[in-house]
Amino acid sequence: MVQIPGQALDLAGANRDGHQLFFANMSFHRHGAPPLSPKQRAPWKLRDQQNLTGTEPIADFGVQMALFDMAPDRQVLAARVRREDNDLTRYCAALVREHAARAGWSKRQRNDVTRSLRILQGLRPTPTSKIRATDVLQLRQYSGNVLSTIDVLAAAGLLIEDRPTRVERYFVAKTNTLPPVMKDQLEVWLEVLTNGSRQAPRQKPRDAKTIIVHILGIEPIIHAWAAAGLHSFAEVTRADITAALDETKARRHIAGNGLKSLFTTLKGRRLIFANPTRGMKASPKATNIPLALDAAVIRGELNSPNPVVALAVALVAFHALTGQQVRELRLTDIRDGHLVVADRLIPLAGPVRTRLAAWLDHRNRTWPGTANPHLLINRRTAPRLLPVSSQFPWSGLTLRPRVLREDRILHEIHATGGDIRRVCDLFGLSVEGAARYLHTLEHTDLTVESKRVPRT
Repeated sequence: MVQIPGQALDLAGANRDGHQLFFANMSFHRHGAPPLSPKQRAPWKLRDQQNLTGTEPIADFGVQMALFDMAPDRQVLAARVRREDNDLTRYCAALVREHAARAGWSKRQRNDVTRSLRILQGLRPTPTSKIRATDVLQLRQYSGNVLSTIDVLAAAGLLIEDRPTRVERYFVAKTNTLPPVMKDQLEVWLEVLTNGSRQAPRQKPRDAKTIIVHILGIEPIIHAWAAAGLHSFAEVTRADITAALDETKARRHIAGNGLKSLFTTLKGRRLIFANPTRGMKASPKATNIPLALDAAVIRGELNSPNPVVALAVALVAFHALTGQQVRELRLTDIRDGHLVVADRLIPLAGPVRTRLAAWLDHRNRTWPGTANPHLLINRRTAPRLLPVSSQFPWSGLTLRPRVLREDRILHEIHATGGDIRRVCDLFGLSVEGAARYLHTLEHTDLTVESKRVPRT
């Protein structure tokens, strides 16, 4: 900057009166350098509010980066909370009332959200900055309302969603002990799976369940390679992959698909020299024989004192609904003693009607003002409009909806003497899916009627 044209740079003279230092990785543009237009930017490289790894500078959001984090003074924060109104509460007041009316919030919950907004106003770095979702999570230490406050901020356009997703948490848990180079390569693969790619090989974003299945399949294999001394996937040969798949029994199919996806992405990004999975045939899907459950265990859960457990088990045990179908059932799907699932109209069995009435009574007594349209709700979803999680109400039970559904279909295939057409129409199965149960007709352990739960 101080060099005279045509002369060499005098470093000693430039530093005689001191040297100007700069913070690294800050936003800096030389004069005369035109900014890139939106078309010139690579949209697949811009994380925006997704913030996949959480390592992007805050300056990307137009917010000054913090030099260091400092815990707020609780006395000062409490004094700010006691104020009647502030900019944030006034801006979100109408949205709070709208959410309260639509979701059936109680007066206490509405006041909790307003109080949480006052706390967040005191925690904001500037009075007009957006609020990160990870900062909202700090409300727990101040007895604030987290989920409903996030909903209000999102509706107001003031939320920066930077919470790690389920896929990211699962990925970190499975890869945190790997060598650094392997971990960096896997992060590139995860980014392509999550956001897709516009460069060769082009790829659309994958579903979160597909990504988790890929990670589940390759996780034991890559840890075995790391334990054997490999530090990069560029060191993996075709023989290593073949040997690893030969040792994999139950997850061979998903492991092969995951490895193909991984090495195809790394080769396309030129992180490895060659794709060792190129030309490899897909492993066949593993199949198993469905087995009957113990009738005493099913009866025990059907008679559970918890009405939501008894209803969920009854819906699967008598009508073979999937766990997802049970979660997504709405109150309007029950009409005149029938259950509407997709294009199927299912007459409800007598035991299911009894448990349905008991659950609706409990639901109305516990959450009389809820506006959640789903049949199954809990304390977390009652003030919102979302379905319950996949673990509700199965967490802590000995039964799982998948094996319970298999037991019901298995009973039906034996009761009808192998009538695939009837089983397909009754449970919405494909012919291939129903044939899996047909193969059990000659199995001697599956013909004992005393192991079945009586159906109505």
